[in-house]
Amino acid sequence: MASIMDLTSFDSANENTTAMASERPSSGQGDAADFGAARVWPVGALCRAIADALAARFNPVQVRGEIAGFTRAASGHCYFSLKDRQGQLRCAMFKRAADGLSFSPREGDLVEVTGRLGVYEPRGDLQLIVERLQKAGQGALFEAFLRLKEKLQAEGLFDTERKRPLPLMPRRIGLVTSLGAAALRDVATALARRVPHLEVVLVNAAVQGAQAPAELVKALQALYAAHGDPEPSAAKVDVILLVRGGGSMEDLWAFNDEQLARTLLQSPVPVICGVGHETDFTIADFVADVRAPTPTAAAELVAQPQAIWQGTLDLLEGRLADALTSQLDACAQRLDWVASRLGRPSSRANEARWALQNLEQRLQKGVRQACQKQQNKTDQAAQRWIQVWQDQQRQQRDHLDRLGLQLDLMNPDLVLKRGYALLTQENGQPITQVKQVRSGQSIHARLADGQLDLTVR
Repeated sequence: MASIMDLTSFDSANENTTAMASERPSSGQGDAADFGAARVWPVGALCRAIADALAARFNPVQVRGEIAGFTRAASGHCYFSLKDRQGQLRCAMFKRAADGLSFSPREGDLVEVTGRLGVYEPRGDLQLIVERLQKAGQGALFEAFLRLKEKLQAEGLFDTERKRPLPLMPRRIGLVTSLGAAALRDVATALARRVPHLEVVLVNAAVQGAQAPAELVKALQALYAAHGDPEPSAAKVDVILLVRGGGSMEDLWAFNDEQLARTLLQSPVPVICGVGHETDFTIADFVADVRAPTPTAAAELVAQPQAIWQGTLDLLEGRLADALTSQLDACAQRLDWVASRLGRPSSRANEARWALQNLEQRLQKGVRQACQKQQNKTDQAAQRWIQVWQDQQRQQRDHLDRLGLQLDLMNPDLVLKRGYALLTQENGQPITQVKQVRSGQSIHARLADGQLDLTVR
């Protein structure tokens, strides 16, 4: 607003000056005399004077407009123009300020910049030296986020006492995300790898845009309704995953909605919120029972590692074998007791004995078949877990290989071999600026094949 007021006063001053000039009596000789008495400016001096006048009247200045012609030079400096329907302004953003950007500016982005107006004297162009650049409205969004966070926190929506533990072995998982989101693929891959036997109830909802909050609320309420349905066929879930991939604050803004936060509070089952990357935080993260740094991490929180399932399977197999053995021993003892009471054989006793023997054979056969069937299931499960373990090991080896390659590329010796040198003081402190040394000081230069001792002259 201050800049607009300054521009208005500046225009008014120009209009007054023009009006005063128009009221002067004019004659050809008088005009010529005025021009003859006027100061003759060198071009460079006039440019500097104009730059000083701009700096005194406007700087620092904030400007909003669309980015046009954005380029980043090899030096790291950025050059672009800000434009709207009424005008266009050349801008330069030097490497020091450009390194602090939190996003990659693109053609057509509506942004707000803070900087200093000046004149680029070699061309006589008006330009804005940009010190800070952000997407338009980002500051307002962050302020709105903080206000809502403070309000809901005061109401107790973030209290840890109300947060519930996750189920150890969920029977069915609810998933709320967009069918077109990359997060859906990440979650599906993680669940298929770790718990392929579990059923997943997917409810589609937009995760970005003005309609996203209402759709997310509707999707969650659909899962809540199924959980309260008394019908056995209802798709009741034991835990809900609310996920979305990374993005800017505007992209994730749907998860900062107050109605969505209050809907999460009403969930009858634990909710895991995996929105954005590890550094992204939304209101939904604070309300959910568990906050996951990524969608994949959210899926892994409800999918126990294979070692746990393998141990449980072994335990159940041992219990089943013990129960079958105990039952077989009890039947054998009962058979011996009945046989001891038969006394002398008779036709009826022989029939009973044959019947008991038949029952014993059938029981033994049933026990063997049950054990064989259980053993087959155990072998199949073991093979599946071994395959999963091998896949994970292969992925980890590939990951380590990539990390090793990246580490080799970051080796400073490679830089030295291209002709560069590392300057250090006698205490080993790196020298990055001229002002760190003085005349006569001894310094060291590390080259690719050795070290030189130097003296600053």
